[in-house]
Amino acid sequence: MLLFSMPSRLLRTVLALFFFLLAAASANAAPSTLDTIKQRGVLLWGCDIAGGAPLAFPDPKDPSRLLGFEADIAEAIARELGVRAQVVQTEWDSLVPGLERGNYDIAMNGLEIIPERQKRVLMSRPYYVYTLQLVVRKDETRINSIADLKGMTVGTLAGAMADSLLRKIGGVTLKSYSAVWPYDDLALGRIDAAFLDTPITAYYAKPDKRLKYVGPPEGEGFYGIAIRKDDRELKQAIDKVIDKLLRTGELKNIYDKWDLWDKTQTKLFETAAATDTASKLRTDSDEAPLSTFLPSLLKGAGMTVVLSIISMALAIGLGICLAFLRMYGPGALSAASAVYIEVYRGTPLLIQLFIIYYGLPNIGIVLSPFAAAIIGLGMNYAAYEAEVYRGGIEAVPKGQMEAALSLGMPRLLALRRIILPQAFRISLPAVTNDFIALFKDSSIVSVIAMVELTKTYSILAATTLRYFELGLVVALLYFGMSWPLSIMARRLERKLKGHK
Repeated sequence: MLLFSMPSRLLRTVLALFFFLLAAASANAAPSTLDTIKQRGVLLWGCDIAGGAPLAFPDPKDPSRLLGFEADIAEAIARELGVRAQVVQTEWDSLVPGLERGNYDIAMNGLEIIPERQKRVLMSRPYYVYTLQLVVRKDETRINSIADLKGMTVGTLAGAMADSLLRKIGGVTLKSYSAVWPYDDLALGRIDAAFLDTPITAYYAKPDKRLKYVGPPEGEGFYGIAIRKDDRELKQAIDKVIDKLLRTGELKNIYDKWDLWDKTQTKLFETAAATDTASKLRTDSDEAPLSTFLPSLLKGAGMTVVLSIISMALAIGLGICLAFLRMYGPGALSAASAVYIEVYRGTPLLIQLFIIYYGLPNIGIVLSPFAAAIIGLGMNYAAYEAEVYRGGIEAVPKGQMEAALSLGMPRLLALRRIILPQAFRISLPAVTNDFIALFKDSSIVSVIAMVELTKTYSILAATTLRYFELGLVVALLYFGMSWPLSIMARRLERKLKGHK
């Protein structure tokens, strides 16, 4: 009754204070991430297991089991926290955004402790000291150090320390990799050198008799575990676990298991010094204006245009042939055309690109990334174009062909003069849609080290962590490339219909 007898202004003040205290109490009562992990019994860690050994990768004998030194570290951390570890597969350049969205509790996958990353997330104390190693073919005599890389094509990991260091040299053509490492491409002569972190080179390049190390290791950096900004309690717990693993020798045992322990790892005992050094490894690019990145994005857009136009030309020419063979060819050729169309439409473009680029060298056919991208996109879209043209031809009334044949006109002439012009007009909207779709699908060729617009974006975003601003610019560039095509197609369609 006392509450209802209060003046309205005082009543509103009391209620506001009550709800404020209630909200504060609820916030304080909310469990921390560390508490949530322990209640759940699972530590979720983001990782790109497609990156391969020796970080984290599926056991070839039992794909449900994870191997790698980071998988061992994750298991050890989870054990010390009283829970079990569970990996959450995420693309490497999306690990930080995924962490911020709450997809997992931590991210660990060779993430370097750099200022750009520390602005977005907390980084644990270092758990590994890495350097960078240059690798060339066994018979290479031109390259003896990174100073000799000007004018060369070098494979590296997009957005990593090696990528940054190579860009500072200047005059180096970079081929960026993420899902696979560049050593097969190096051995096949597709690139001149590879420059990556020592754990990767030690596992893949060192045992390869076709390759050799050149020059001393370059640079020095530190891997750390990424944690959300507001999870300081979790960071403190993980730091303590890493310190314990280091001082008990368990961390060394893990690295010995993978042949990764060397004298540089003793710097892990100097936590403060290591962290300070890591923070100085790169210049701060976070405040650079977006115009700084525009030349690189425009270059990537130019490559996208070239890829799309040449691939579409191949798709149209091959698609017309396939449509004619399926409709008018002899039995065997008609059946072969139908099989081609169904196989290409029924399998992912990504798998087709992998077979063309990585599979064909096994039978002696080595294609450049550009040629493989053109052939892959063109042959894939030819299957769809063939069905578009077949539909357009069948949409023309059969009586027109019968009338032409009854007048003595040869079938090929009737097709060229009567059927195809009408079929082309009918098919034009679908062909235009396919061309626009191919513009976007060209981003898939980044898996075979083609640096087009989307790959350029992923490299810059992984380096600067400016995913939103750069993403808007890239989206506008794609729209700017596809919209004029739609306008031209509509005008051509009106012209074919006899409109002005």
